[in-house]
This record gives sequence, structure tokens and C-alpha cells, in this order.
Amino acid sequence: MFPEYDVIVAGAGHAGSEAAAAAANLGSKVLLITMNMQTIAQMSCNPAMGGIAKGQIVREIDALGGYSGIVSDKSMIQFRMLNKSKGPAMWSPRTQNDRMLFASTWRQMLEETPNVDFYQDTVKQIIVEEGVCKGVITGLGHHIASKSVVITSGTFLNGVIHIGEKQLGGGRISESAATGITEQLVSLGFESDRLKTGTPARIDGRSLDYSKMEKQDGDEEIVGFSFMDVDKPKADSQRECWITYTNQEVHDILKTGFDQSPMYQGRIQGVGPRYCPSIEDKINRFAERERHQLFVEPEGWNTVEIYVNGFSSSLPEEVQLAAMRKVPGFENCRMFRPGYAIEYDFFPPTQLTYTLETKLISNLFFAGQINGTTGYEEAACQGLMAGINAHQKAHGKEPFTLSRSEAYIGVLIDDLINKGTDEPYRMFTSRAEFRTLLRQDNADLRLTEKSYNIGLAKEDRYLKMVSKREQTERVKEILLQLPIEPIEVNMFLNEIGSSPITEKYRAAKLLLRPNIELADLITAVPKIKEALIEYSADALEQASIQLKYESYIEKEKELVDKMSQLENQIIPDSFDYNKVPALSNESRSKFLKIRPRTLGQASRISGVNPSDVQILLVYMGR
Repeated sequence: MFPEYDVIVAGAGHAGSEAAAAAANLGSKVLLITMNMQTIAQMSCNPAMGGIAKGQIVREIDALGGYSGIVSDKSMIQFRMLNKSKGPAMWSPRTQNDRMLFASTWRQMLEETPNVDFYQDTVKQIIVEEGVCKGVITGLGHHIASKSVVITSGTFLNGVIHIGEKQLGGGRISESAATGITEQLVSLGFESDRLKTGTPARIDGRSLDYSKMEKQDGDEEIVGFSFMDVDKPKADSQRECWITYTNQEVHDILKTGFDQSPMYQGRIQGVGPRYCPSIEDKINRFAERERHQLFVEPEGWNTVEIYVNGFSSSLPEEVQLAAMRKVPGFENCRMFRPGYAIEYDFFPPTQLTYTLETKLISNLFFAGQINGTTGYEEAACQGLMAGINAHQKAHGKEPFTLSRSEAYIGVLIDDLINKGTDEPYRMFTSRAEFRTLLRQDNADLRLTEKSYNIGLAKEDRYLKMVSKREQTERVKEILLQLPIEPIEVNMFLNEIGSSPITEKYRAAKLLLRPNIELADLITAVPKIKEALIEYSADALEQASIQLKYESYIEKEKELVDKMSQLENQIIPDSFDYNKVPALSNESRSKFLKIRPRTLGQASRISGVNPSDVQILLVYMGR
């Protein structure tokens, strides 16, 4: 019934969809197996993409030729660039999305991707022969052969849903859990554990009083995620979001349900996401706070359904509703469905290599929440990398990896495989030590050529990046050479409270002033406008950032160069750590478990002392 495939992807969430698209676009014959064809790329929780650090990840996915950025742009109902008041390393794009349009757009793009086959079924087991994954066995009993397999099970592995004292088996509300895979993998020697996550109630927007809330509009300029030209909504047609707050009365009602809370009664064993806690967890951990912010977010263009961001809960339904009706604007709210917590199996990611291939079973890859992460963006980028490397492995090609200095994706994977995680992992800008280099605006300049060289990024994307890079250099050259007379700029400088100049200035030198942007100079100085009129907005922004933050960028590049010395020190696979008696017992056991590829990787393993890395360096030198 089935041919042999190059890559089988089990699960069609954000990780699985990106994995299937990447492998197929590289030329592999791909089978995407999903339990439900109607929920491909479902936004299980909030209808939004991007945000702090997550937005950088989506831009990186797009720069590499993934689909998440394009789908997000096509289905957005509001766009905001977060942290715009801070430096460009912190700017983070975020879209509010139409939930149904997002999923249907993803499915359409997958269906239009040559080499992707679909099958609705459950993967019950993987086929393993002599330590090599050879395919899968489905719930309907089909044995399907493939050269590599990517498992992207999300929250479905032995998933249990909690609503107060009620427990339901499932991977999402009204959807069955997946069983069999955990048990088989554990029997093969894998280590597994439990995590939890949660989601808020969904509310009928017709029952809300928005006059009691603060309106949150989208940006006047819609940048979006994709570096390619994608149809986006007009800035003045974006849907509004709203902000309201809990209060002490809300908190008091929620506390009445604590004796029925699965979290406080110990029925939930898994650890939840620290940075996205439930509302009951917030009022318990932050008892001194009188209120907590709630974001009231529409679920799409043509629906009244509302997502209450910040009110995730697993308390009994009647407690959730009673408490919510004390929130300003929610006095008469009607609930479409209650919030719930979900507990599921994951596999500690220290069992993976940099390609996301498992160490125990060759040709088997894990991506997404099975690796202990939380969030669509974190899942999608893992799926992309696993799909690329499943293709590479199936065709005997070199692995494709990204370092911490090249991408947030590299930071995420490096953190996972070296430090592991005992709580759902979420990306933050603070996790990246080279975040001045890893900005959202330059993801294409960093990554598109790498992807083009392996055949994933298409030629039109590559040529667009090259044009941007060349234009950026020309704009920088013009600004570094263009002389500006005092009479041409002093009126503008006086208007903004900046010191006037008394002699000729190069335009680039004016740009170094903290309260001056290139857009201001183009508007205020006709000579600059005329010199730059033929260049694209992307090139102008890029040149401005590179000139304005040149000293910071150069310092980080120097740090990268120093770190690369350790990264270039390869540790042979056969290296015997037991022959290095000076190593501490803890470091030796960590090295034996993780088998670091380089001294740089060894230095980032949680619990390893710097002195032990120096000992390794000396020993290898001998």
C-alpha cells in the first residue's frame, strides 16, 4: 500500500509541518502522518506568533526557507514590533493571527509542496533494526518503511487533560492521546519524564464590555515576518486587541477552588512553564500583587471567539467563570469552553545530537515539545532543523547545524542538548550571549546563503538577500563619505535639542548621535534624501543599524572569534574520559553521557567546571 519514503514525519503540528516542508523542498519523498487532517498546524493555545526572542526565531525560519513566517503574514489580523523603544537587538516582531486561516494556509502550502504525502493515522511504534530506525507501525497496522523518521508528538504522548477534579485522556481538548511510543522508546533505553502546560478559557466576545478596557492597536507600519513579498492587511484594517486587569475579588474567588485544583492537590506531576504560569499559580507565587494584566485577543477576522491571554487555568469551570466575571469588562461574559491543564511525556533532550537525531537510535529525530520546549516558534524551528537533517541523513549528506553565534535556533538547540531542561523551555533574548549579532532585521543576511547552499532557500530568496547586502554596503559608503554643512542640518538639530555643528560633518557621524535616526536625516536634509533615494527601506535600515551600533557589533564579533577557538577543538568520538584522572567525577559523568563534540560544547554542559575544560584542553594538547 505504501512505498518506501525518505522521511516520515509523525505529527503535523508546528514542528511536524516545518519538518515535512523542509525535507520535501530539499528533494526527499515525505509522508506526513497526523491523527487528524483537520488540525494540521493548529494553534492549540494563543492565536499569535512571535514576541520577545520568538519573533527573531520566526524570521530565522523564514530566512532559511521555512513556511512559518509566510503563513503568519498571510493570516495576521494585527502586527506589532515589540521593544521598539530599546536597541535593535531587542526589537521583536509579533502577529495576532486568525486561528482558522493560519491552519488552512499551512495546509494549503503543504498540499502545494511537491513530494509531501499525507496519511491520517496514529504512529504506534517505530521500526528498529540493529540500532537503526527503518520506519513506523501505525494504529491501523501498516508497516511503512523509510530511511529516517521525525517524531513531533507535541502534547499527545500519554496526554492527560485536567479541569478541576476531572481528568480526561487527550492531547488537546476533544482529541485522543497517543500511546505506545513512550513505552517502546523506554524499552529501548530512552529516558522519559512528564511536563505540563495549560490554556485559558475561550469567551464569547459579544458578551464583553470593551469600554472598560484599554485598547491596543497594531503598528502603523506592518513589517511582518517574511523577507519575501507577502500580502498583508492594511495598517488601518487591523483588528483591535484590549487590555484589562484582575483584582483582589477575582483572586479571592480563584482561591476558593484551590482545594479542587489538580496542581495543588498533587494530581499533576509534571512541571509547568515558569514564564507562562496559570492564573492560580500567579496569585499564589505573587501574593503581594493586587492585580495581573490580561490581554483580550480576538481569534480571527470573522469570529466572536476571544482568547484571554494571562488567564490560563485548570480550576473547576464554575470557579473560572465566577472569577472571570469580576474582571472589568467581563461582568456578563459567556464561556465557549473552560481553560485546562495538560500533562504529557517528553524525552530529556540531552539524548540528542546537534542535528536533533537521537544518540541511541540512528536515523530517528525528535522535534518540538517532545524535547521539552514550549511555544509554536520553538517547535517550528526544531522541526525545520530536524527535517533538514533527516533529509541529509537519508541521502548521505553532511549534517546542517547552526552555532550560538549564528542564530537563536543555534542557541536553543545548544541549550537543550547540553543543559537539558526540567521545565518547558522558552526562548528569551537573555539566553543569547551574542544577541547584538542575532537581530531580527539581519536574519536573512546571516542564514539565507547557508540554506541556499544546501538547496532549501530558493534562488529568488537568495538573490533578494544579495541585493539587500550590496545595497546596504553602498548606503554605508555614501553616508561615510557624504559631507554635511552646518547650514544644512543645524535647524533640525536645534529642533530636536541636539548640539549644532560648527564644521563639516560626515552624514554617518551625525547618525551616531543617540536621538537621531537615518529616517530623520532623510526627512530633514535634502542632500541625504537625494543621495539615498534609489535604495530600499530594508537596506537603509540595515545600513543605519550597522553604522550606529558598529562598536557593539565589532566587540561581539571579537568575542565570537575567541569562543571559536574552543569550538574548533574537536573531541574524538573515541575519546576515553576515564583516562583523565584529574577530571571531577561530576564532569566525567556528564562528558560520558553527552559526549560533547567540541571543547566549546563541553564548556556549556550544565554542572561542568571551567577547570575541567582546561584539564581536557591540556590533556588533548599532549
